[in-house]
Amino acid sequence: MRKIIPAERTNKVTYAIRDIVVKAKQLEATGKKILYLNIGDPPVYDFETPENLRKIVANKIVESNKTADINVSTYCDSMGILEAREAIAKDAVEKKNIKNVKPGDVAITSGASEAITIAISALVNPGDNIMTPSPGYPLYSGQIPVYHGELNPYYLNEEKGWQIDLDELEKRVDNRTKAIVVINPNNPTGANYNEESIRNILKFAKKHNLVVFADEIYDKLLMDGNKHISIASLSEDVPVITFGGLSKNYIMPGWRVGWAIFSDPSGNMAEYREAINKLLRARLCAPHPQQYMIAPALNETTEHFAEVLDKITIRRDLTYKMLNEIPGISCVKPGGAFYAFPKIQLPDGVGDEEYVLELLEETGVLVVFGSGFGQRPGTGHFRIVFLPQEDILIKSYEAIANFTEKFYKKHNYTPL
Repeated sequence: MRKIIPAERTNKVTYAIRDIVVKAKQLEATGKKILYLNIGDPPVYDFETPENLRKIVANKIVESNKTADINVSTYCDSMGILEAREAIAKDAVEKKNIKNVKPGDVAITSGASEAITIAISALVNPGDNIMTPSPGYPLYSGQIPVYHGELNPYYLNEEKGWQIDLDELEKRVDNRTKAIVVINPNNPTGANYNEESIRNILKFAKKHNLVVFADEIYDKLLMDGNKHISIASLSEDVPVITFGGLSKNYIMPGWRVGWAIFSDPSGNMAEYREAINKLLRARLCAPHPQQYMIAPALNETTEHFAEVLDKITIRRDLTYKMLNEIPGISCVKPGGAFYAFPKIQLPDGVGDEEYVLELLEETGVLVVFGSGFGQRPGTGHFRIVFLPQEDILIKSYEAIANFTEKFYKKHNYTPL
């Protein structure tokens, strides 16, 4: 037999967050201690899934063995179980201020990632493009080409706290643009978008007849008293698909519980929604037992938030202070989520991937190179996850400072 050749479209699929772990694991196998600051997985550190949510699935399985009324081993409705969709709709209306959301406007998926992938695949034809934030979560840039769509990045404004610039959007849109992705709070920058940015997005989307993909998976993880504004809550006529889930807010990424909320004030999304429904039916359903956690999470579970926000605020402040003290590195203060996206001045001909790989090899500190998320040409960045305990962060940032000084000396470079 000849070797099996994969589809050419997979050549464009990259995911820097996990791709760089391959090198880290190789080093770890040689005995090198790795300090992991690369993946936003709270339970890996000192964050725990709320106890009541951990017990629900086990209890449902036990109940399933005792009564014919509950059987979580079956397929469920392709859109998700009704009580969970009712809870998501209620949360959308009462807490996110999105108007007129009904259970039928909600689809439950295997993590928000599945919802995002299905939304992309149901929208783009070959040659169409979707506008994605740069920097932004690499799932979008990895998946759009799989469905023969084109990438159309728009640059966030670092000088204005990584907010969205309307003029920048107008430079990027063309007649093949079908949607715009907005990640709020943003991964990897931690930016929480202000009302001006959000209204600009809606004005722009209306003008160019675009669907808004609103990735709001971190909407409850805001620091400094900041409030989250859901894009759909301000939309009077623009169709918005809001992606959410339990992964980050409720410290349970491995449970893979996500959803999409469809807002269509003018009724322009009916055919597109039916296309999405076809794909949801074709994959049968999201995992059934985990869906019973959704209503208790959204309706009852709040006690963990104070501790989570206290921890990430302290670690954010430490991150912001120590990184900005390193010559050649500057960092915008994150307002949400648990990521920072510092800028690194680099000598001519040196990229941020080279810097990050050398940092890993010499110090064992694992961060992700900024080009894996997108960035303005001529700039260099890296993403840090500041979930680890303070002693690990301090050790990591001291290592970054010492390494950066040596790195500059090796390249005979003096940062401005």
